[in-house]
Amino acid sequence: MRIVIGAVLAVLATLAASQPFPSRPITLISPFPPGGSTDTTARIIAEAMTAPLGQAVVVENVGGANGSIALARVARAAPDGYTIDIGQWDTHVGAIIYPISFDLQKDFAPIGLMTINPQLMIARKGFPADDLKGLVAYMKANPGKVTFVEQTAAAKLSGIQMMQATGTEVLFIPFRGAGPAMQAMLGNQVDLMVLQAAAALPQARSGNVKILANLSPKRSPVVQGVPTSDESGIPGLYAVGWFGLFGPRGMPKEVVAKLNGALMRALAEEKVKARLADLGLEVASREQQTSEGLAAFHKAEIDKWWPVIKAANIKVE
Repeated sequence: MRIVIGAVLAVLATLAASQPFPSRPITLISPFPPGGSTDTTARIIAEAMTAPLGQAVVVENVGGANGSIALARVARAAPDGYTIDIGQWDTHVGAIIYPISFDLQKDFAPIGLMTINPQLMIARKGFPADDLKGLVAYMKANPGKVTFVEQTAAAKLSGIQMMQATGTEVLFIPFRGAGPAMQAMLGNQVDLMVLQAAAALPQARSGNVKILANLSPKRSPVVQGVPTSDESGIPGLYAVGWFGLFGPRGMPKEVVAKLNGALMRALAEEKVKARLADLGLEVASREQQTSEGLAAFHKAEIDKWWPVIKAANIKVE
């Protein structure tokens, strides 16, 4: 009987392996809680990739430890293309500040870069300053009293760079993600936050928070009317975000190609581009959307930011 069962299982395994990819739903892991820009973007792209793949792409939120819990799961997943993640600077670059059990450079297969994301510094609705110049003046008059959300490694790095550039101090308040942090800001529990435009714009447009600056060297076409940090009062205070798709290393080339093809088709849709632009996200160039493009982009981000992170001596508290 055991021999028969073993033979049947072997046949089933062979049949499953011979089926074209994908033959069942794909899990897209979003490494932060619902309500933030990562979750919103994941759901837009998952919906748009479903048709070209012929299978549902299901978003699963796995929050905690700046996304490192989610990435550990992806790194351990079977390299068959059925478990992938929406990655960004915080998870695939900044995660080195955590005691991670995986290698950010070797344990993931790049699928494609999706967007370049302007980072905005926002303040609670009643905060006294309306721009970075006013913020610096207020912080100097009230040393150590301004609270700064620490929901990601990138956010904390921005806060540290700001303090170093202006000779001021802030009080960092940790949160598990942009969603919970935004709720705290709406409740006037925190003063400042740096986050993706995708998460900030809806609340800013409703008048619930105010944008102090776009932390980019130049103005963004999808965040029109928002001054850069250079214009607003703290020259050189830059923070760049992005979204890309990754899977575990060892995925077959044909599986990566199938996922990348679906991603590029999704990003070419006018409806998708409009939804992303409405969130303040700039679609990456066609060259960057390829798996090779994301690989080169990811390496450049690591080469640029890891020395900065180490020099700032950012540690998990």
